[in-house]
Amino acid sequence: MWNKGNIYYAVKCEGLTKKFGATFTAVDNVSLKVEKGMLFGLIGADGAGKTTLIRMLTTLLKPNEGYAEVLGLDVVKKFRTLRHLIGYMPGRFSLYTDLTVNENLKVFATLYGTTVKENYALFADIYEQLAPFGKRKAGKLSGGMKQKLALCCALVHRPEILFLDEPTTGVDPVSRKVFWDILSRLRTEERMPIIVSTPYMDEALRCDKVALMQDGKIISSDAPNVLINSYPYPLYGVASQQKGALQKFLRSLKGINSTFSFGDLLHITIAPNAIDLNQIERNAKLAGFTDIKITPINPTIEDYFLAQATQQDNE
Repeated sequence: MWNKGNIYYAVKCEGLTKKFGATFTAVDNVSLKVEKGMLFGLIGADGAGKTTLIRMLTTLLKPNEGYAEVLGLDVVKKFRTLRHLIGYMPGRFSLYTDLTVNENLKVFATLYGTTVKENYALFADIYEQLAPFGKRKAGKLSGGMKQKLALCCALVHRPEILFLDEPTTGVDPVSRKVFWDILSRLRTEERMPIIVSTPYMDEALRCDKVALMQDGKIISSDAPNVLINSYPYPLYGVASQQKGALQKFLRSLKGINSTFSFGDLLHITIAPNAIDLNQIERNAKLAGFTDIKITPINPTIEDYFLAQATQQDNE
């Protein structure tokens, strides 16, 4: 087992790079550190490189360049040791669909040389929700129940660190909340370091720290509230019944830096000393948008991500 007292970082990597073929770089020179006991989020859209990064950290892919340690162990040189210390839940459901819930748990426990009973306390609250379906084949479970079973199987050997690749994709909102409550409990009560990837920006707020990924690179990393508070522009919400047409019009106005759709509102930022709110309203009304209303609003983590992503695209 790893020496918890002498190792400060659960995950540490420098310049980690993974290429597929001659031209495609899935993970590009990534460096990050995850402290012990931290719930760490890799946030980004599909194709950002999150899954490839996790697969390297869980010893399933060899990096082309760079270096990574998990629990103080080199992911390439010590992969056999690490595989007994890591709990991994892939993005795609990969359990035995023709086996029952209980049979899957028993198989995974046996593979790790343990029993379901030995470590049951670690995942008891999750299994209690699965117990009524213990004899049901895994392939017949709902999406939320499949994810809970996969998490039980990832925890059955009491791992020292947990990696979850988009665990709530395709899961209903109630099950998503329950799942994240479980992760928070593992972090708080077990002091288990957890690295979770997700495309959902609202889930970033449940993490102690996040890394925002785009095109295989980490474009920003810090605590979610720190990132939000560093949002660089005044932000305004624009309401109108003609939101789609208004968005196109606002993007044509000089002085408006960005325009993004958020639910019923458009979020806009304005270049300094370029145009004021009264001018925007006047121009919009002259163009036929008579119900426009503009108010200052506070940024969200998604606003921050879009601002950073747009800046990267323009560089």
